[in-house]
Amino acid sequence: MPKKLAIDTEARISAEIAGHQAGVGMDALHALVKDVISRRSLQRRLAQFVAEGKVVREGNQRGVRYRLASVSVEAGITLPLPVVEATAEAYIPISPEGEEIRAHVRQPRQMRTPVGYNQSFLEAYYPNETWYLTAELREQLRQIGTPPDDERPAGTFARDILHRLLIDLSWASSRLEGNTYSRLDTQRLIELGQAAEGKDALETQMILNHKAAIELLVNEADLVDFTPYSVFSLHALLSDGLLADGRACGRIRHRPVDIGGSVYLPIAMPQRLGELFSIILAMAKEIRDPFEQAFFVMVHLPYLQPFEDVNKRVSRLAANIPLIRHNLCPLSFIDVPERPYVEAMLGVYELNRVELLRDVFVWAYERSCQQYLAIRQELVPPDTFRLRYRQALSAVVKTIVLQQQSPTTDVVTTTIPAEVAEEDRSKFVKLVLEEFENLHEGNAIRFGIRPLEFAAWQENAK
Repeated sequence: MPKKLAIDTEARISAEIAGHQAGVGMDALHALVKDVISRRSLQRRLAQFVAEGKVVREGNQRGVRYRLASVSVEAGITLPLPVVEATAEAYIPISPEGEEIRAHVRQPRQMRTPVGYNQSFLEAYYPNETWYLTAELREQLRQIGTPPDDERPAGTFARDILHRLLIDLSWASSRLEGNTYSRLDTQRLIELGQAAEGKDALETQMILNHKAAIELLVNEADLVDFTPYSVFSLHALLSDGLLADGRACGRIRHRPVDIGGSVYLPIAMPQRLGELFSIILAMAKEIRDPFEQAFFVMVHLPYLQPFEDVNKRVSRLAANIPLIRHNLCPLSFIDVPERPYVEAMLGVYELNRVELLRDVFVWAYERSCQQYLAIRQELVPPDTFRLRYRQALSAVVKTIVLQQQSPTTDVVTTTIPAEVAEEDRSKFVKLVLEEFENLHEGNAIRFGIRPLEFAAWQENAK
């Protein structure tokens, strides 16, 4: 008889709803499943189930209840939707050490010993002496991740595939947080500014936040580094509009947090958090190998939990800093299943073991390389003129919008910055006017224009 696999999160939620034929409220349902899913993620999953017709939402406001939908058969008999135990799951190939970690974190929460932040885990790491990735593994990643013409300036390869990277990384990283946007939904949002119907506004905001943060990484590749300012900027962009306290965006947290489904208890003292945050970034800057650098950040930033929320998202995008700076293939997390990633992070939190996360990292990077090195062969050569004047272009577009002016040839001409060469000005004006033809609320963030600023310009510009 085959060994039964653990019921996955979705099946667990369905099973708990099925136990309440009259329906169950959000508070009661979360109390039943809070050991495997946070309240916010549960809300997103329920919204997804309702949209797919698996669950029926009844009532209003605090009286809302959820019950399983019914399935109609040809005989006219209505049967309840069956609750199916998971017999297979999406996972990745893992090492024997990864198997040990997975077995531990799959134990019931009450069987795992509560632990706090272990500073000796960080102290045991010496940059360029300690290695989470072996020399053979680093060389393997370098071989598959290096494009043929890797001598170009920092960020060139990422800019070549920026459009695809914006969609893939925004979608994949958000999906690891329980976001229910499909890849097609994400593409429409990023390209056309069209939010998907039936989705929570927070999910739309999460996608757009990723887009803004990725553009920062790529467009400012020569400036973004493992400094507090850069990482605070990433957090501010990724958490914009998603935190209850707007002041928490881009700064060290000032209140305790816990990890849903984990027995790990992060540090609560802001001063100590700030000190360790600075040490982690300083250590990351010392690491010379870009892959070791990327993985170190994926381990230690989420483990510290320096922010009120969005820590893992920051670590995933920050892991791309050395890859982009070294003109390597970026890490998009495309096709990475949620469960292996979550269990790998639990292994870091509760055991200070990195082997399962290393398995995920290597598999994810190989998958990304397969995607982008193949895509790049079909790319149209980049617009070098636009690349040369990208900062001037952004400045002119933003200035015209903030001043609520109409983008005419005369207005653009009077706004051109001094760094645009005289012989290039006519072409530059044409480029700006083309950008305004394609400008909408979904892509205005590329120029640092906030939604309210764009709306005011749309309403008032003549």
